[in-house]
Amino acid sequence: MSATVTVIDRSRGIMPRAFDRAGAGASDPSASAHLARLQAAASGRDAHGILELALKGEFAGKSAVVSSFGAESAVLLHLVAQIDPNTPILFLNTGKLFRETLRYRDRLQDELGLGDIRSLAPNPADRARFDPDGILWSKDTDACCNFRKVIPLKRALEPFAAQITGRKRFQTRERATMQPVEFFEGRFRFNPLTDWTLAQLEAYTDKHKLPHHPLVEDGYPSIGCMPCTRRVAAGEDYRAGRWSGEDKDECGIHLGVDGEGI
Repeated sequence: MSATVTVIDRSRGIMPRAFDRAGAGASDPSASAHLARLQAAASGRDAHGILELALKGEFAGKSAVVSSFGAESAVLLHLVAQIDPNTPILFLNTGKLFRETLRYRDRLQDELGLGDIRSLAPNPADRARFDPDGILWSKDTDACCNFRKVIPLKRALEPFAAQITGRKRFQTRERATMQPVEFFEGRFRFNPLTDWTLAQLEAYTDKHKLPHHPLVEDGYPSIGCMPCTRRVAAGEDYRAGRWSGEDKDECGIHLGVDGEGI
């Protein structure tokens, strides 16, 4: 995590993903009341306390973390491991990731004692249908993200009542007003790192001697699939290296679930 990059600016008019629409989906009165109770319970709690809400009590055994094992993932995973190291961790192995990411996943699993990492892959039939040559990313990045990320993750989240994300308000304009607890698509979303800054993430990483993703020091503050990620130059936006040259800076997940940042 480098101090030479700036927070992403979405002033170009890109519509926010459904995932970033704060509190969307809680239109049912009972869901709204439940959400209000959880938000009240989360008020004043730190990240560890919010995670306890998500992993204990009514959500015990019903929550999952969605993690990309990217640049900032170690912080959230370390916090989760302190409460329940056997929490399901959903990891999107798209088939296009950097090898460094796969090695980093294995290292964090070993060092943090994570007991239930679930590697999600695209359905073979979808791969044969949509990307038989493996080069869809060069023609239609949204379509590539859809069958490699959106569909597998949506299926994997179906059994869970809640998901835990690593989203932070500083990351994007749409996330600036998000709450520690939200509700979307019939599922509660817990965002324990809502108020954290890059400096706080770095300080926590240093304090607990957590390993850095090997590509961070090589100029990748945001890390996705290899064909669609480049280094970020000093002064560029936080996610400028993702889908560079396209009017796109998100993975294309529009259904209230996320495989990144986490």
